[in-house]
Amino acid sequence: MYAMRLRQAILGLLGVTLLAAAYVYGAGYPEISPSEHSPPTAFDSAAVARGAELASLGNCGVCHTRPDGPSYAGGRPMATPFGTIFTTNITPDVETGLGRWSEPAFLRAMQEGVRRDGAHLYPAFPYDHFTKVSAADLRAIYAFLMTREPVRAQTPPNELQFPFQFRELIAGWKLLFFRPGEFKPDPVLSPVLNRGAYLTEGLAHCGACHTPRNVFGAERHGKYLGGGEAEDWHAPALNASSTAPVAWTNDQLFAYLRHGFVDPHGVAAGPMRPVADNLGKVNEHDVKAIASFIGAMLAPSTTDRREKVASRALGAPAENKVDGALIYAGACALCHEPNGQSFSARGIHLTASKVLAMPDPRNLAHVIIDGIEAPVATPSAQMPGFADVLTDPQIIALMTYLRANFTDKTPWTGLPEAVRTAKGEAERSKTPRW
Repeated sequence: MYAMRLRQAILGLLGVTLLAAAYVYGAGYPEISPSEHSPPTAFDSAAVARGAELASLGNCGVCHTRPDGPSYAGGRPMATPFGTIFTTNITPDVETGLGRWSEPAFLRAMQEGVRRDGAHLYPAFPYDHFTKVSAADLRAIYAFLMTREPVRAQTPPNELQFPFQFRELIAGWKLLFFRPGEFKPDPVLSPVLNRGAYLTEGLAHCGACHTPRNVFGAERHGKYLGGGEAEDWHAPALNASSTAPVAWTNDQLFAYLRHGFVDPHGVAAGPMRPVADNLGKVNEHDVKAIASFIGAMLAPSTTDRREKVASRALGAPAENKVDGALIYAGACALCHEPNGQSFSARGIHLTASKVLAMPDPRNLAHVIIDGIEAPVATPSAQMPGFADVLTDPQIIALMTYLRANFTDKTPWTGLPEAVRTAKGEAERSKTPRW
């Protein structure tokens, strides 16, 4: 009860703070008049093709398409600490989509986070990243979206806690945390690294998931790419704080981003899988640029722990971990042992697993319970889920064994909660909310 009251008090204080900032900053923007709907033939085909690649780089279709719904028609629920926000319809439907949005209205939304009617957009839409994208690239995305098939689909109302349903609060958030402006190349960096920085910080908005956030939901720029959250998964650090047991090379980063799998690091799972699927559709030079920039952010390992940890993994199981060892031998070793039959499963040796080395157990719980859906470019890189095979205590025993025997990290805490949460998320994903 005390924790609940404290949370309510904190939320109320946040609301008052943002309202005060909104009063100082000014809460309104003028409406941009509806435009005449333009037919697809009005747009240059080269711009449309370029916009398709840019939309893939920005992962637009994933966020703006609900599961099993029409492409770009919105309705996907996005969980935030302040409630659930539903993504909008960005097809050119004239009543429920962008059909009456002019190009200037679209650019203002991307660069300033303001709707056509003048209302502020919630920063769950990452305009704090899109503001860095060039106007030419934004115009190409607009051309692509306006040539999609129109879909009549009304966006469900957001489900936000009081007082965050009032969009005027966002003006205060912007005053405190939003810095609009196009990306400026760093003259010290090479053209490839500048291109990678432009894409990583802008359209690809990697920091939206891989940077931790403060109590207001804003990215903590002092810990840029230091590890964050994405749909109840931990998004690992992509800087010197990386916990990956084996150092990444630029070539491995490129293969992982492009194909969704690379040995020894494994498969792009959870929210990262559709990112890799989209990056498989774009110019490979852009993917290489992103890989080069991320590679420059990652500190090189001073030691490669793989062989050291492998010697522990092949020895006797740790004390009190016999159940986990038996489960591992029966359910995992066939694919993941170096002398096992990895055949089509492409199982990595677990001493190199970035998931086992992460600071919390959520990702491993999701992988064991749900399995891994294969990336489009690497259909053999998949893993079955064990939700219907293993009990909660067995999953916890397996997770404990894997952490103790395949890493040199301290034991995780909160395993029962992580397993319950992952199972709950799996059940909710089966139940449509629209």
